[in-house]
Amino acid sequence: MARARSGDVSATPLRPTGQEDLTPIVGTNLKRLRMKRGLSLERLANKSGVSRAMLGQVELGKSTPTINIVWKIARALDVPFSALISERAQASTVVMPAAKAKVLRSADGVFSSRALFPFDSPRKVEFYELRLAAGAAEHSDAHAPGTHENLIVTSGSLVLELGNERIELGQGDAVLFEADAPHVYRNDGKAEAVMYLVMTYADHIEPA
Repeated sequence: MARARSGDVSATPLRPTGQEDLTPIVGTNLKRLRMKRGLSLERLANKSGVSRAMLGQVELGKSTPTINIVWKIARALDVPFSALISERAQASTVVMPAAKAKVLRSADGVFSSRALFPFDSPRKVEFYELRLAAGAAEHSDAHAPGTHENLIVTSGSLVLELGNERIELGQGDAVLFEADAPHVYRNDGKAEAVMYLVMTYADHIEPA
């Protein structure tokens, strides 16, 4: 089965299943944050490893970036992932109907990430529902230094690869690890794996 690999621009596009297209939101936030930090497209390209041409297309809303590209940009700008996909709004209580959920999917559909927090503002802690098809793997690049992932498997099984370490998780098992190094989620089972992930960023990362 084809696997979604981080670093492959075509591997994991932002493909929301909700009504809202994230492409213009990412473009607007990217331009705002880049200019706030006084970075040219060339300098941001050098810091992020994302080409100047790609950054320009994303800013203009003409190109839909992959999940991995957004992670690279967020790390280069020293902001949480949500800073690039959030719309600014003010509300004390936010209901997020499942039917209107914004889900990011891999191109082949084997991996999905559903945000379980409102897209009203960036935050230091993010909450996601992850789903990984049987026999599939999702490769993740290193996140910003100090980033931690706290993950629990609620259905199926998962193998978490951290460098040379291989951690096998069954239903109900949880793990907390430093996510500032490349890691792999792998489902060697025969059923879809469902996981819930709490992402915690280091205090030094700016909220945008």
